[in-house]
Amino acid sequence: METLLLWLFYISSLYAFIPGLITRLFGFRVFRRGLSDSRFALTFDDGPDPVYTPQLLDLLKRYDAKATFFVVGSNAEKNVDLIKRMHEEGHLIGIHNYIHKTNWLMRPATVKRHIQKTSGIIQAVTGVKSIYYRPPWGIVNLFDFAKRGDTQIVLWSAMFSDWRVRIGADKLTQRMMKKLRGGEVFLLHDCGSTLGANRGAPGEMLIALERVLTEADRKGLKSVRIDDLIHITETAKLEKKGGPAPVDGDKAARSGAKPASRSKKIVVSLWLLWEKVFHQLFHLQSTNEENPLLHFRIRPYHGEPVEMNGGVKLKSGDRIMELHFDNKRLYEFGSRSKSPVQLAIKMVRGMEKELPKLADHIANHPDLHDVKALYGVSMINKGPEQFGFTVTDLPKGWFASSSRLYLKFLMRVVHPEGGARLKQSAEHLVPKLIVMPIDHLVSHYMQDDSKRKMNGNPEVVPEEEPVLNASVSCP
Repeated sequence: METLLLWLFYISSLYAFIPGLITRLFGFRVFRRGLSDSRFALTFDDGPDPVYTPQLLDLLKRYDAKATFFVVGSNAEKNVDLIKRMHEEGHLIGIHNYIHKTNWLMRPATVKRHIQKTSGIIQAVTGVKSIYYRPPWGIVNLFDFAKRGDTQIVLWSAMFSDWRVRIGADKLTQRMMKKLRGGEVFLLHDCGSTLGANRGAPGEMLIALERVLTEADRKGLKSVRIDDLIHITETAKLEKKGGPAPVDGDKAARSGAKPASRSKKIVVSLWLLWEKVFHQLFHLQSTNEENPLLHFRIRPYHGEPVEMNGGVKLKSGDRIMELHFDNKRLYEFGSRSKSPVQLAIKMVRGMEKELPKLADHIANHPDLHDVKALYGVSMINKGPEQFGFTVTDLPKGWFASSSRLYLKFLMRVVHPEGGARLKQSAEHLVPKLIVMPIDHLVSHYMQDDSKRKMNGNPEVVPEEEPVLNASVSCP
């Protein structure tokens, strides 16, 4: 039961909850707000609808406003003429899956088929391949980030519950007026037949939208397509970078490390809160409660046999000590490092201190004498062998693929310069299984004043210290 709960926790957190939290709160790897004083974006989901979409197109034409339509593929198939009209009148057409179903409830391959099928429908009508994608309800999963090279995920900065007819045109107008300013991305709906929506709700939206467009004209604001707002935003960012660098007397700035932004600090706080919950649920321990680098738990190994150092073989059912890095220490190491080499050196020094503590802990707890191996998943391939670990490929499958995406995702979010680090070390970020026989740990890393025999094996004292590589793993 504990193993089942662990996997459910992993899957729900890594596949859905964490990616959704980061994108919705902080806009990680998605576009949801622009930088402009006079341009904003109107976006419409769930259509096209044969009743309301033509009225919407008429309204936009009267005000010379451009918009982005995230269409449901099955609706687009039924209303090809409306797709053609959207394109001819200068609007951008994006993808909203083939049917309106959350990505959390579909396999990655199914989501991919939805996107490809809808894109194919749009391209067949317009001759243009759509790369702009909004997942239904704005809910992303871990694998949505893998499609970043093919698609641009677009969310929103303002939504108004316009799918509910009871909101009414007057209240909807008030809500939209409060958000009417440059850079905003409005989420609206031109179809009311989606599950949870009211059929007549788009009629109320159209009344409110006309009032908003009138006010926008008065204020000198213009609605533009999402691709145009993205271009305006990127240009504004480049102009800002061309200005003088801010003066920062912070210690991180003096040391050459880039200080974390406020949003990333919030992300890190949320991540560390999640880590505490994880530790409590699965009873993780540490040999250093005040400032731990490694946490561990004892559990049976489930997997293919792995041959370790000394010819020792790890088999399914053997007890293992599963290692987890402390994410707070990991973040501190990264945020205070000027380069990947400096980060690696700090990790090496940390491991040099932690492995003897693990050895002493096992030797001093008789109930752990039957633990056969240390076990972890490494995100960097060079270095663990120097400590005595055996490094081997993870079995191909969902866990290996999701681990790679998750580690890249985590590095980008948690590390102040995660994107740059990822580009510098992308070839190393292939998750590997790392294992070390407990006998090797005890004989090589136990403190000199407490070396002892364990499980009838004579102590082995290495002739010299292992040579350490400046690139270490993160189990």
